[in-house]
Amino acid sequence: MHTLVVGAGLAGLAVAVRLRREGWDDFLVLERGHGTGGTWRDNTYPGAACDVPSHLYSYSFALNPHWSRSFSPQPEIQDYIEKVARRHRVRDHQIFDCEVQSARWDSEEQHWNIGTSQGDFIATVLVGAFGALCEPALPDIPGIDAFAGEVLHSARWNHDIDLAGKRVAVVGTGASAIQIVPAIAPQVAELRVYQRTAPWIMPRLDRRYSTAERLACAYVPFYQRTLRAGIYWAHEAQAVALANKPALLRPVELLARAKLRREVRDPEVRRRLRPDYGLGCKRILLSNTYYPTFNLDHVRLVTDGIAEIREKSIVTKDGTEHATDVIVFATGFHVTDSPMYERISGEGGRSLGEVFATVGRRCYKGTAIAGFPNMFLLVGPNTGLGHNSMIFMIEAQVNYLLGALTSMRRQKLRRIEVRASAQEAFYQDLQKKLARSVWNTGGCVSWYLDRHGANTTMWPGFSYAFRRITRTFDIEAYTISR
Repeated sequence: MHTLVVGAGLAGLAVAVRLRREGWDDFLVLERGHGTGGTWRDNTYPGAACDVPSHLYSYSFALNPHWSRSFSPQPEIQDYIEKVARRHRVRDHQIFDCEVQSARWDSEEQHWNIGTSQGDFIATVLVGAFGALCEPALPDIPGIDAFAGEVLHSARWNHDIDLAGKRVAVVGTGASAIQIVPAIAPQVAELRVYQRTAPWIMPRLDRRYSTAERLACAYVPFYQRTLRAGIYWAHEAQAVALANKPALLRPVELLARAKLRREVRDPEVRRRLRPDYGLGCKRILLSNTYYPTFNLDHVRLVTDGIAEIREKSIVTKDGTEHATDVIVFATGFHVTDSPMYERISGEGGRSLGEVFATVGRRCYKGTAIAGFPNMFLLVGPNTGLGHNSMIFMIEAQVNYLLGALTSMRRQKLRRIEVRASAQEAFYQDLQKKLARSVWNTGGCVSWYLDRHGANTTMWPGFSYAFRRITRTFDIEAYTISR
């Protein structure tokens, strides 16, 4: 087989659709889950929804005129993904419940050997579309395995567990937590939210679309594309402040502080919910319901830090023991240290994890890595956005990937590998630009940083600039062999 894609989420599906449209039939998509969807298949927790406007959170080649709201809930997004897969007839190229256990580059044969839970595969090109938000992370807390109650992670929700009348602990205050907390608060007897760092929260400008709006999107020529373009450019403008001029965010901080004062009655709770770092340094969250939840009598904010977990309780660092029936970990994912990195071995047998641990997550255009021939990553290092839709970035990377595959086919190339010098120059330029961004100067410690302290997650600027540098495949940055 020529091309093997690991992952059937939004990125893997985009690759499959483009390959089909370009007439490439010699490819497979391996997915460890039971179906397509990736993050949106796995994250079914109460209140799960997107924080990117619906009309941006869709492929440019598959606009959806039927979004019900300006910010879509999880079931609607998953339904959209499944419809795209069916419409573009990629199912015959997908193998589900097939976990990739190893992928090794064979220098002599010039191909990849892939071991999976359903047997072995050989491919000329390996495409990593396993994403950044796929491996749930649990905190390293003493006694976590001793807890006798129910334990949930936001990305592995068990809907058979009834939270009614239970004493529930939510650990974490990130993007999933601020949706879970208000969604489950009406059901539970007690709810304690364990906060390490207070997030910045802005209003969620969500509303239901009218029938007339949906009909216009479906039948009025260019209406939806014009609407989408307007939303895109309004969000794109935010990159000026986030990536280049963090001082411009100060008025927005004042608005966020006013929102906190207006929505939380208790001044002490307000004080503890107030972030002590610059807005934008961590992910800016959107919610109209999170802050008001702390006005409920049975909801408590805990900021003392967790010392240990016991059989039926959580003990905080001030010595207080909190009786607990259910723990919900909303603690995010392994982003800069994905377990998949250890399963992929390139030239000389070194794993991607070893390389990243040694020199950091250096990656050329977020897509190609020196020492890993014929391999391309999607949603790789430094492709993350804090202001716009990741689907835009995914489509840009897929375009670059198709350029590489086309070059290989036309020039009859067996091997293609980015030059280490090109990768290093690209990385150094990125870090120079990131040095003035709010993610590096905002005074916080975030999951955007790798073990070396470098920001290897975010793209330092406009998303259209990324599309410009990936519009054509620059084969001169690569070593090639026939």
